[in-house]
Amino acid sequence: MKEIHVDTVAQAVRDLCLRACRILPDDVAQALQRGAREEESPVGREIFALLAENARIAAEDETPICQDTGLAVVFADVGQDVHFVGGGFEDAVNEGVRRGYTEGYLRKSCVAEPLFERRNTGDNTPAVLHVRLVPGDSLRLRLAPKGAGSENKSVVKMLVPADGIEGVRKVVLDAVCAAGPGACPPLVIGVGLGGTMELAALCAKRAAVRDLDSRNPDPRYAAFEDELLEAVNATGIGPQGLGGRITALKVHVEWVPAHIAGLPVAVNINCHAARHAEIVL
Repeated sequence: MKEIHVDTVAQAVRDLCLRACRILPDDVAQALQRGAREEESPVGREIFALLAENARIAAEDETPICQDTGLAVVFADVGQDVHFVGGGFEDAVNEGVRRGYTEGYLRKSCVAEPLFERRNTGDNTPAVLHVRLVPGDSLRLRLAPKGAGSENKSVVKMLVPADGIEGVRKVVLDAVCAAGPGACPPLVIGVGLGGTMELAALCAKRAAVRDLDSRNPDPRYAAFEDELLEAVNATGIGPQGLGGRITALKVHVEWVPAHIAGLPVAVNINCHAARHAEIVL
């Protein structure tokens, strides 16, 4: 049994908030470099250069890559042999978000109640926390700030098995075309398949924050990722919606078992920054 003090968790989350919001992940930076080389549109190439310059300034000046520093989405893989001491785990995650967003002067975007008063919580808490119990004695935290510009373009559709692969492809392409420039392309797209409505959406979110150099371990789904990326880039929407070859940097697909009568499909869209940071304790 490994003991992890909740203060360690809070400090780790605080640091992840700052790193994710200020520093473009290496995998995303490399994908943008590839996109700049492959983009044929002069305007598109100029946009790629501006995105790279923005990322450089953010890292050097320790300022956010984007003014929308999003809701703090935290994926926690908790080893079953980990014991938290000194307080509650969820409280520690929220304390880390509170410290990160206040000490780092990151924009607070969370309202306490979504429909009537919509009063800002003032510290960007609570986090959107997804916990998974896994074997081992370590804690893996992946924090992915999620802004509304891209999140608002996400889609969940309840297909039936007869819709098949063509139905899934249509849902993805319809979502991308409806998003247009609003999600700040070039995009990173997560597609979730199977399960129930909420599980498909969670799969899509996990897919959207995967490292860009990763591929689905199932060769059928890896090939489908490539196929979807090609189809998305054939739309011609291009960088920032101004036309070009590169509408998306990557499409990731995650799946889970489904009901015999259902084929849920979720599409979660990330902007070009696809912000994420990770630590293992």
